[in-house]
Amino acid sequence: MSSVARDQDVDIDLGQLARAVWARRLRILTITLVGAGVAFAGAKIMSPQYRSETRILIEPRAPAFANTQQVNDASAGPLMDELNIASQVQLLQSADLLKKVINDLKLYNLPEFDDAANGSAMSSILVKLHLKKNPLENPPEERVIDAFVERLQVYQVPGSRVIGINFTSKDPKLAAAIPNAMANVYLSTQSGAKLDSNSEATRWLEPEIESLRGKVSEAEKKVAEYRTSHGLLQTNGTTTFPAQQLNDISAELTRVRGDKANAEARAQAVRNALSSGEASDTLPDIMSSQAIQRLKATESGLQSQISDLQTSLLNNHPRLKSLRAQLADIRTQIRQETQKILTSIENESKVADLRASELERQSDTVQATSARAGEDEVGLNALEREANAQRQLLETYLVRYREAASRADSNSSPADARIVSRAVEPVDPYFPKVVPIVVVAAVATLIMSAIITMLAELFSGRALRPVDASPEAIEVEAAVEEKHVPQAAPIAAAARKPVQPSMLAVVADEDEPVEDVKAAEEAPEDDNEFSISSVADYLTGSRAPLAIAISPTGDNGSAATVSLTRTLADAGRRVILIDMTGSGYPTELMVEDQAALGVTDLLCGEAAFGDTIHSDRLSDAHLIPQGQSDVRRAMRGVDRLSLLLDALAAAYDLVVVECGSADVAGVSRLTRSRDVEIILSLPEVEETIFVTLMTEFQAAGYERVVLMSGGEGAEQEFGRAA
Repeated sequence: MSSVARDQDVDIDLGQLARAVWARRLRILTITLVGAGVAFAGAKIMSPQYRSETRILIEPRAPAFANTQQVNDASAGPLMDELNIASQVQLLQSADLLKKVINDLKLYNLPEFDDAANGSAMSSILVKLHLKKNPLENPPEERVIDAFVERLQVYQVPGSRVIGINFTSKDPKLAAAIPNAMANVYLSTQSGAKLDSNSEATRWLEPEIESLRGKVSEAEKKVAEYRTSHGLLQTNGTTTFPAQQLNDISAELTRVRGDKANAEARAQAVRNALSSGEASDTLPDIMSSQAIQRLKATESGLQSQISDLQTSLLNNHPRLKSLRAQLADIRTQIRQETQKILTSIENESKVADLRASELERQSDTVQATSARAGEDEVGLNALEREANAQRQLLETYLVRYREAASRADSNSSPADARIVSRAVEPVDPYFPKVVPIVVVAAVATLIMSAIITMLAELFSGRALRPVDASPEAIEVEAAVEEKHVPQAAPIAAAARKPVQPSMLAVVADEDEPVEDVKAAEEAPEDDNEFSISSVADYLTGSRAPLAIAISPTGDNGSAATVSLTRTLADAGRRVILIDMTGSGYPTELMVEDQAALGVTDLLCGEAAFGDTIHSDRLSDAHLIPQGQSDVRRAMRGVDRLSLLLDALAAAYDLVVVECGSADVAGVSRLTRSRDVEIILSLPEVEETIFVTLMTEFQAAGYERVVLMSGGEGAEQEFGRAA
């Protein structure tokens, strides 16, 4: 019977459900074995089914002799996309193809494909009750096709152009023969269809080619007649005669204009030399004149004679006068010859100008002629486009006709598919699989039996327990469970111990700090809300990975912290204590070797991380002792201790740091965040110390501060140390 009241809120007791299943384990195991045996017998009774598979690759194929006749045309073959592959799957399941396979293999003579003719007792009863249609009403051919389709599976292999053909049969030979026969019929059907297509193509192309030949001949004749009538003669195959003539005149006009500009520039240079009186013998046109060269030579000789005679004759000597007169006459001749050269150059410029004018007139005439020819070329281009289109179509038809005729004559046109894997006769049956069926049946029977047992336990009320039960009811329930499960009684009782709200953190209140301390002092010793066990329960439910213990009164507070650590370890928590006191009293209480390496050695770099962790001699807790190095030198690297605490928090459920009589500033250097529990270890509560510490930690932002008082733990640890 259930002790739950009718109007009381209840919860499911998972432990009771597990115990109920365990108590009926023999019955459940027996039912499971029976279910497995029934599944084994059923699997053995079933007729074995064999399955085999043939795979076909869909790809464009052509005979080897046609490779040289292939044209680069996307429309020459079918587009092998997903829709095309799906269409081939449907073609493989068409009724005509299935009928041909059935007739070739004479499947209509096999009882496997006409079970309706034999019938069964159950089928006859259903037919008489009009719950099932009489299969004999269907024609035999339709019954065979229906049975064939039930055993057939045609599918596309995902992500490929491969089609699989599966067939299931009681006969392994038939399971392999049918997929192969379907593949052969499919390939022959495709090949025959392509041959028929080639024959149809040749019959259609023959008259079309003859008609196109006449059209091409007529179109080319019209182009030639149009050229002759409009004078559109071609010079180099692409350019007409007027256009070529215009190009030549333009080139000649450009050359003549260049010659005119050159002659004008040369004449201007000679004019400048004559007008300025400068020496003109540097100009190319003057220096190239033979007459100028002879006069210059004569002038040079006269100047030499005058220079020689001036050294021996006076200036008025007749010989010198005669030579000077000759020199003046030579220079006059040079100027006259230069003037002739200038006149010659100016004549060249005038001739070039006349030539340019004549070429411009000819260009205007040819441009007019070319414009008329351009208008005539519009009609010529239209005729040429028509002739080219007819010619290209004729060439395409000729290529297709030769290819189709060669395939039809050679009777060779492979299907656009090939067999990549033929079906083989299977050795092992596809169904039934005895071992998987037995295993699945056994597991399903086991699960169903367990579920039925748990449902019966729930409906009886034995697996229900009250949610808001009083301490007395919990003790009674624990006593009842102790009779059934004696080994689990202490754990269950500890788990159901009520947690009073006053066990939570004691935070200093600005208005009434003294009253809280008095309430703590006036609490009965038996129900001490701040005892070591209560604080241990609180820390067990807390999610903070770090607890900082402050012992303002000295070693008795540190001894209480050691007792708290051991209590947590005895409760199954992975806990480690770090001795940061000045006296090293926690190290003295917990380790055998007082010279063990510790936190000061780690901070000074004189010990490895793993060498500083030691086991407690009286519990499963761990300890990092004070160490043997100089404390002052170690405290220079105290900022690195936060990294040590992060590493330990990842490996332990709780990290307890005993700081002795530390202040808020020292604690702040140890913690990066405020996600910590502050434990004020005061075996005997002193009002002034407690209020001062609570006020300081509250001002520093630490809101979760827990008071731990009571002298039992400290006296016990003192006794163990003694």
